[in-house]
Amino acid sequence: MKVFAAVMVSLSLAAAVQLAWAQEEAALLADTRKTALPVLPKVVQAMQTAVSEQGPVGAIPVCKEKAPQLLQDMRRQTGWNIRRVSLKSRNPATGTPDAWETRQLAGFNIQFANGAKPEQLEVGEVVTAPDGKRSYRYMKALPVVEVCLSCHGTVDSLSADLRTALARDYPHDRATGYATGQVRGALSVIRPL
Repeated sequence: MKVFAAVMVSLSLAAAVQLAWAQEEAALLADTRKTALPVLPKVVQAMQTAVSEQGPVGAIPVCKEKAPQLLQDMRRQTGWNIRRVSLKSRNPATGTPDAWETRQLAGFNIQFANGAKPEQLEVGEVVTAPDGKRSYRYMKALPVVEVCLSCHGTVDSLSADLRTALARDYPHDRATGYATGQVRGALSVIRPL
């Protein structure tokens, strides 16, 4: 009987710990969404305005400088590491995913291939680094919208002057060949705990 009671107490404690972790992750997810996601419409709006007013070639500086600046402003406000990543990055120095991000992006692509809508794809979890530091990792898929195709569509759909400008500004560019609705990449957040 004592063994049974001890097992029941252990199971109850384990269940309580699991519930606490689930509640912590749910709160982190909600707070991360509320804080980080408002930057996405700002980036899309900046791109739409630039493409509309200056054309795709004129919009390159917005993607190259303005969008990263919006993310940098968010980093300063929050202390979180926030960036855009892709399996087919335009700028490998800033957009290449780490191992965790690569797994999530691959998962997003599998889910998309199985019928999931990219705008609904997200993941978040508490992770512990080898040094013992905990952080909350979050990723939200970035679907290809119409304005994205101006610079990320099939190579043969891009004008010669745009291809030249992209080759000049992004010599290691792999971020073409997309169609509307696909997963272009993700917003990635690492917030220290």
